[in-house]
Amino acid sequence: MQINYSFIIPVFNRPGEIRELLQSMTELRWAGTFEIVIIEDGSTLSSEKVVREFQGRLQISYYFKHNSGPGDSRNYGMRKARGNYFLILDSDVILPPDYLKEVDSFLSLNFHNCFGGPDAAHHSFSDKQKAINYAMTSFLTTGGIRGRKQALNKFQPRSFNMGLSKKAFEVSGGFRNINPGEDPDLSLRLLKLGFETTLIPNAVVFHKRRINWKKFYRQVHKFGLVRPILNLWHPGSGKITYWFPSLFLIGLLFAIVLFLLGVSIFLLCYLFYFIIVGLDAGIKNRSLNIGLAAIIATFIQFSGYGYGFLRSIWKLRFLKMEPETAFPKLFFNNARQKKAK
Repeated sequence: MQINYSFIIPVFNRPGEIRELLQSMTELRWAGTFEIVIIEDGSTLSSEKVVREFQGRLQISYYFKHNSGPGDSRNYGMRKARGNYFLILDSDVILPPDYLKEVDSFLSLNFHNCFGGPDAAHHSFSDKQKAINYAMTSFLTTGGIRGRKQALNKFQPRSFNMGLSKKAFEVSGGFRNINPGEDPDLSLRLLKLGFETTLIPNAVVFHKRRINWKKFYRQVHKFGLVRPILNLWHPGSGKITYWFPSLFLIGLLFAIVLFLLGVSIFLLCYLFYFIIVGLDAGIKNRSLNIGLAAIIATFIQFSGYGYGFLRSIWKLRFLKMEPETAFPKLFFNNARQKKAK
């Protein structure tokens, strides 16, 4: 099978990020051809001028559409693309020079209709961005599930770095209108349809995440809200590990109460854990500031996700609410695709 690659990149009000991403794509060490499809999702800050700057060096198509969310925008881009294999990226990533070479080498020997790749922090990123990357990828915080090499089989790719064959897109219908959570939902539907997903460990992207602590909390809180919805849509997909942040948060609250009552051992255990996280992050990044910021990022990640997960469980399992009614802001109701059956 001759693989023809099309990069699919939705963007919303981030022309500066698109410039950095396209610049990194001009430096790809790749002898073949590829196309880039930029989908402007109803932005008020247009990226069209930036795209024009690169059209002489890259094969780019640019489309502007009404705002209907990243999932629907990716579907739109895949319908417009000419390739038979789609490489889906977020606008806030930067590609290493060997990215496409690593993808093609893997797929040429071990073809899969869907893959995901890990994310990492570029040396130019801020201390806060590096700390957030640590919290999202470290074995001490997430078990390394976003990029662990042992998770090759049935890996659930994330849309910041995801590959999807044209065949898999056409059969599945692509992404649904939930956000976040549209990417694991697609992965789970693909598995039900008989497609295999995998992790390409060396297909790394630098994921910039231009967010402050408040925005990071909102992001992970939404991740927590979404997971019980996915478990409801896909019975049997739930794992005990999804409960860990909530149990961590509940345990911390009890530890604080016991500390106020004169029992300090449990709170000291939490303190010891955060010290280990800070030391590990500081040593790996050779920075005390990043170590301290990683403690903050880890606390925000656990508390935001854990609280969101519990809220979602309460509304969906106990109050028996429909997901769209319980959390309407997670859904783009004007998205074109219908919910897959």
